[in-house]
Amino acid sequence: MTSDEKAHKQASAADAEDIDEFGYKPSLVRSLGSFHTFAAGISYISILTGTFQLFYFGLGSAGPAYWWSWPLVFVGQLMVALCFCELAARYPVAGSIYNWSKRLSNHGVSWLAGWTMLTASIVSLAAVALALQATLPEIWSGFQFIPEDVSNAEALNGVILAALLIVFTTLINAFGTKLMAQINSTGVFLELIAAVVLIILLAINIVRGPQIVFDTGGIDASGRPLGYAGAFLVAMFASLYVMYGFDTASSLAEESHDPRRNAPKAILRALFFSFVLGGLILLFAIMSAPDLSDPALSSLGGLQTLILQVLGGGVGTVILIAVVIAVVVCDLAVHAAAIRLAFAMSRDNNLPAGSKLCTISPRFGTPVVSSVTIGIIAIVLLFVTFSPQIYTVVTSIAIIMIYTAYLLVTIPMLVQRVRGTWQPRPDGFSLGRWGLPVNILAILWGGFMTVNLAWPRNEVYNASEPFHWYLQWGGVLLPGVILGAGFAYYWTVQRHKTGVVAEHARVETPADVPTDKPVQEA
Repeated sequence: MTSDEKAHKQASAADAEDIDEFGYKPSLVRSLGSFHTFAAGISYISILTGTFQLFYFGLGSAGPAYWWSWPLVFVGQLMVALCFCELAARYPVAGSIYNWSKRLSNHGVSWLAGWTMLTASIVSLAAVALALQATLPEIWSGFQFIPEDVSNAEALNGVILAALLIVFTTLINAFGTKLMAQINSTGVFLELIAAVVLIILLAINIVRGPQIVFDTGGIDASGRPLGYAGAFLVAMFASLYVMYGFDTASSLAEESHDPRRNAPKAILRALFFSFVLGGLILLFAIMSAPDLSDPALSSLGGLQTLILQVLGGGVGTVILIAVVIAVVVCDLAVHAAAIRLAFAMSRDNNLPAGSKLCTISPRFGTPVVSSVTIGIIAIVLLFVTFSPQIYTVVTSIAIIMIYTAYLLVTIPMLVQRVRGTWQPRPDGFSLGRWGLPVNILAILWGGFMTVNLAWPRNEVYNASEPFHWYLQWGGVLLPGVILGAGFAYYWTVQRHKTGVVAEHARVETPADVPTDKPVQEA
């Protein structure tokens, strides 16, 4: 046996031990390398999808100065990501948020974390797919299937395009992890190239200096309790909606080689590259816009309009095609992460029909039932919430729940640190003496932003007719209902069924039996 073969065999044995620690036997195919895990994390964040989808909201809410929300959110999310890096190195297992919380706390908290993240991921799957509507019709009018004179034509057309995309992501995720990873990695590679090219092209066409990011754009904040700060907190949504999902790099751990080393690196690289490239795109877009007071820039598709104004139809269209690719791979990654989370929870029989949802296809090596089920739910959600008003509320709620799920990991982690029971992997990523302050900052950040996201503002949750009080309070009411009803179901029904499904349970060997007990002979 060669040295390379020995190293591969040792790595495979270590990977198997990672799953063995949780009482599971290996069932997913390990076929992903370091770039695949990085691509999963950065495609979930998706630089082009997030910046193009939400530029109009940030600019319209707080003017050019909203740009400062980008580095601010990066610093806050970096604190969370650093905590996740320790966890990814210590517990490289599918359904990261759910399983991390289970190790840090108890089954009730972990179920709530998993349930919160799963419902938010399904909503995000639908929300990201709707981003196609802001771009495809700009490339070719033929993508507007619904005539514009039809009531709610734009919203209905967006639902059709989104449903087609979710059908595609369902099929790709069902047909194999390697196929999904190859498409995702290719898409991410193209997205990164497009982002760099876009930055260069915008920089060449700048018409004003960087001091523009100190301009509030004449936003009238006189009626706000916090003045312009209140407007800025609203504009932060445009950045808060983008920089999350980096934990996806670890959610694919059971399908990755050497995840203890690769996952933490992938998490940090995904967040860092997203911050740098996304920040430069937004900065140079603001600096190159012909007229920042143009109302078209503060309406849906604002950055798409800006790109066409600055770069012209030919080059601008090429960039928009890259944006479409980014949306596709982003949705592919969101769907993949949701599948791994559903698989992880159902493997513990912690979801209805858990034994079916965690079944691995012998042909494709993937949880096909989970993939199809999540796709169907997301498509149904599209048709239920096609109204732009309701869509805005539901999308915002998904982000609130993701930040809540993160808190259900970082808070138990801090408890263990204070108790002195948290032990990072000796040969893996560790924050050392910085662990405690970073963990505290991660919780303070997550808590403050959750409150900011949920605050019942008219301009976010009730900006247009019909005006209803329950829409304005949607950020508080719906997460409360989802969390409360979900946990009530778990406590009364599901917790009595919890236990590793026989198909995935680790088979004990004589070495597993304590020495003070006799080994049973076959």
